[in-house]
Amino acid sequence: MGKGKTLLTYYKKLYKRFGPRHWWPGETPFEVMVGAILTQNTNWVNVEKAIANLKAYNVLSPKRLYEIDISILASLIRPAGYFNIKAKRLKAFIKWFMESYDGKIEKLKTVDTATLREQLLSIKGVGNETADSILLYALDKPTFVVDAYTYRVFSRHRLIPEETTYEEIKDFFESNLKRDLRMFNEYHAQIVEVGKTFCRTKPLCDKCPLKQFLPK
Repeated sequence: MGKGKTLLTYYKKLYKRFGPRHWWPGETPFEVMVGAILTQNTNWVNVEKAIANLKAYNVLSPKRLYEIDISILASLIRPAGYFNIKAKRLKAFIKWFMESYDGKIEKLKTVDTATLREQLLSIKGVGNETADSILLYALDKPTFVVDAYTYRVFSRHRLIPEETTYEEIKDFFESNLKRDLRMFNEYHAQIVEVGKTFCRTKPLCDKCPLKQFLPK
């Protein structure tokens, strides 16, 4: 079976088991972008608390986050952890967004994916996963998001080498699958679900929907 068919088989198996994941949670594209930065090194429950604080303080907009004092911002996003660092990262992102694109989502969407990804990665504190999450989930750009679960699942199944880079894993998916926005969105969410539920540090292989594909 070719790599593309293998990846599609995995996807269909996961989708059948978990159903649609409705990911990424967020009421607006801008909220998704903020969440992508805040979710670094923490779980989504904590991010939701931080975003709720920003909403309660009425500052969850590009202009207001651009103007807010960084110490106040840090206190509002405290539930997300590493709040001083994340406040600086969020400020750096907002500065770029406001000064380069006037804080307008529609302007961002007109830029081609490769150029926009390069720009995002130039912002201090924005790494590969964060940039791709913003592109895919907030801006509807068909780019594949890779995370620790992606590496864990597919290296255990020997579909990618144990020693591999983010870009190599991303290319593995993008080179062997049709660039389909909906599927890229859903596939990553399915990988997260199987990673959290079964493919843990101590895996629960016997109950995993991908059990039959494990190499002997």
